[in-house]
Amino acid sequence: QEDMDDLISIGTIGLIKAINTFNNRKGAKLATYAAKCIDNEILMQIRSSSRRKGEISLQDPIGQDSEGNEITLCDVICKDQDTVIETVNARINAENLHEGIGMFLTPREQTVIRLRYGIPDGRERTQLEVSCLMGISRSYISRIEKKAMMKLAQGLGIRIS
Repeated sequence: QEDMDDLISIGTIGLIKAINTFNNRKGAKLATYAAKCIDNEILMQIRSSSRRKGEISLQDPIGQDSEGNEITLCDVICKDQDTVIETVNARINAENLHEGIGMFLTPREQTVIRLRYGIPDGRERTQLEVSCLMGISRSYISRIEKKAMMKLAQGLGIRIS
């Protein structure tokens, strides 16, 4: 019934367009012209709706949560989008950090920071482990790390409170 009502409404729009654009000087009868306009309007609607059949709305319900509240596609995508944005930001920050390490730090400071924070192998080491690897005291590693972090922050424009 709803589809039939929609088609009648669309047909009415076609009739109104026919009346507004009819030109009796062209030799056609209003009834013939109006019928063609109504047909065209209905066909355009059917084509348009068939193209949209596979489309879904972000507000379409896709289920319910544990409390019985409706969950929409937007609810799920927005959470995923936040995760994607966080991942992209983390990658940008990591790239900036890599550039900053090479740009602002001495070779020794670079080595200390890379070993301490697991860049690029992901294995973070303690100051004691770094000191053993580099053959210098743990307290000196601590001072180098602190100085390097300050240089990085200043070079990358990061305010440390």
